[in-house]
This record gives sequence, structure tokens and C-alpha cells, in this order.
Amino acid sequence: MDDERDAASATFITAAESFRDVVARIAPDAWEQAALGVWSVRDLVGHTSRALSTVQAYLGKEPSASRLGSPVAYFLAVRPALADPGAVARRGKETGAALGEDPASAVATLVREVIDVVSGSVAGATVTTPVGTMALSDYLPTRTFELAVHTLDLARALSIPAPASLRPAVTASCELAGRLAGQLPAAPEFLLALTGRTTFGPHLSVV
Repeated sequence: MDDERDAASATFITAAESFRDVVARIAPDAWEQAALGVWSVRDLVGHTSRALSTVQAYLGKEPSASRLGSPVAYFLAVRPALADPGAVARRGKETGAALGEDPASAVATLVREVIDVVSGSVAGATVTTPVGTMALSDYLPTRTFELAVHTLDLARALSIPAPASLRPAVTASCELAGRLAGQLPAAPEFLLALTGRTTFGPHLSVV
């Protein structure tokens, strides 16, 4: 279990650092340009930063009655909330605005703080999320997933290559996405698309 916890922490940390490094490359006049859906670059950075701030917010909170035993269980539990894209979009915009006049510095500070928190966490540490309490080592892969996907989104929006340091997080996120896809009713469609038999439709997503 210690090996799994250490691996989850290490992959999360490299994902956080990769996100920070891409944010550091955003030009002053690029923050308000379109990035993803209704989000500007600032909004997308704000949304992605929640993959860091929630670790701080949820770590060590009083446990809830509901328990989650895996990253897959977490994503299945939050899927109903993700069905309201308007609420997700609003949170991204609000968090982006809260980064202030120097969002890149705000992100760098947040990354440093969260890495310190994760590195200093004890074995068996838990987080209490809105959908239940779970081991920190199970929560971190869900944050790595968010960081990996949205760092790729951000790099695309900026027309820059994704950092090579993101590769471990991308690999881990592909594995997590596969486990999650296997638990969904559309599992056969995912498998056919992944093996080139069909293409991914606009609504075929694990999140």
C-alpha cells in the first residue's frame, strides 16, 4: 500500500508541476482568449486549479458516513453533478477571476503549497469530498486525471506542445479512464471506438 500511495503522490506532483509550467508560458494578452467551450484561458486555468485547491480543502476534514473505495467509485459518484455543465462553467469562471491580477504567480504558489501538503501527509490520510470520504491515495489519481486532461486542453488552446513531464500523468489517466469506462453502460461502445471499429461520438465520455 505504501508503494501505491507513493506512486499516486509522485504522479500527482509531476502533473501539478507540468500544469504550473504551462501556465507560466501564458502571454499577458492571452488570458482572455477562447480556450475550451465557454471558458477563456483564465477560466480554464481557474477550473484546473481546483484539482489542487480541493486537496487542501478536503484533507483532514471530519469523515462522513459515505465512504468511497477507489478513484472509479469517486467518478461514478460525481457523474450526476457533472450533468449540469452550466454550474461547472460558472465555478471555472469564478475560480479564474479569484486568481487575481497575477494568475500565473497564484498558480505557482498553490502548486508549491499543495505539494508540501501532499508530501507531508501521513499514511492513511483521508479526504472528505462532497460525495464521501476516501483515502488520499485514492483521491489523488482523480486530481491527476483533471490536471492531465486540462493541461492538455490548455496547451492546445495556446498552440504549444504539452510538456514531456506530463506523460506519467497521461498514462495513469488513460488507465483510470479505461477502468471507469468499463463500469459504464456504454462500455462496449468505448471498446469498439478504442480499437478503431467505430469513432467516438460527441456524447461518449467517461466524465
